Amino acid sequence: MAGRARTDHALERLVFFSDAVFAIAITLLVIEIHPPRFDRAVGTDALHLAALANLVPEFMGYIISFFVVGMFWMGHHRSFALAAHYHPRVLWWNLLLLCTIAFMPFASAYASANVQQRVPTIFYCGAMLLAALLNLRVNTIATSPPMVSAKAAPADAARVRGRGIGVVLGSATAVLISFVEPRFGQVGLVTIPLWQLLLMKRWARAPA
Repeated sequence: MAGRARTDHALERLVFFSDAVFAIAITLLVIEIHPPRFDRAVGTDALHLAALANLVPEFMGYIISFFVVGMFWMGHHRSFALAAHYHPRVLWWNLLLLCTIAFMPFASAYASANVQQRVPTIFYCGAMLLAALLNLRVNTIATSPPMVSAKAAPADAARVRGRGIGVVLGSATAVLISFVEPRFGQVGLVTIPLWQLLLMKRWARAPA
């Protein structure tokens, strides 16, 4: 039956495939940075240093994207660590999430090559927001029946979802900032851990 939960083997295959896509995407981020090349006869130290300085936007884009994609992977890891059963409902949502993650090297390279420009910055932050929304959906499915383990604590599942909501809010903040002031658009992603901390504190104060 299509809606019937399957064996754990299918869940393991899904997790292994997802980990591979995350690993490839995070590796491709640095491949988009092309090293400067000069003939030995004209490649002075000053010329090399100037070329490396011109690559600073690409380096910054790589660092930001590396840790943001890593944050998506950690959220994926936490949610599926609480899952014990496979269910086909998660398959397409997970595939769409991996599609956006695999697209991130292009979005990062586009924004880094056109730093402080509105459309590339919105494009990059918008891709992050889409990935965040899909990530939240996948995490919610993985930490809900029938996928979630009977041994998983409800508080742990709530924390995973709270982190996912924080990523959505941080990405949305970056998109809004990009419309107003593109120079600080990607900086808006720094608000992700702040949103997560705020949500965790709010839920910790909520009555059981």
